[in-house]
Amino acid sequence: MALMPKRVRWRKQQRGTIKGNATKGHTVAYGDYGLQALEPTWITAAQIESSRVAATRALAGRGRLFIRIFPHKPVTSLPEETRMGKGKGDISYWAAVVKPGTVLFEIGGCSDEEVVKKAFNRMSHKLPIKVKLLRRKEAL
Repeated sequence: MALMPKRVRWRKQQRGTIKGNATKGHTVAYGDYGLQALEPTWITAAQIESSRVAATRALAGRGRLFIRIFPHKPVTSLPEETRMGKGKGDISYWAAVVKPGTVLFEIGGCSDEEVVKKAFNRMSHKLPIKVKLLRRKEAL
């Protein structure tokens, strides 16, 4: 089942622009390791789901995966070979708006760092942007 909101107030949104860096959700909060975005983009629900599947298979039950982004933005498109002036198209997919610095996924409860690196490497191949691995900063 694809990730999407249960209900929305407005059915269609304008595209908007992604400005600046992330000010919220830019630190590792739930797990021990995180995957941080380095570029601004929209990440589709299908890309999030395929990353989740790749990570859970790489972890093989040795840790817990936290998904820190959710696709709130409806993206519309008109069908092929449609003339202009026929209005805004139907929703074709849902996307998460990601600013640089946003932590996309986290893994906790896995003591083997090589397994975590392997899982994040597999996830990064599913994503349309450059990402980097973060570790949780220990409190003093």
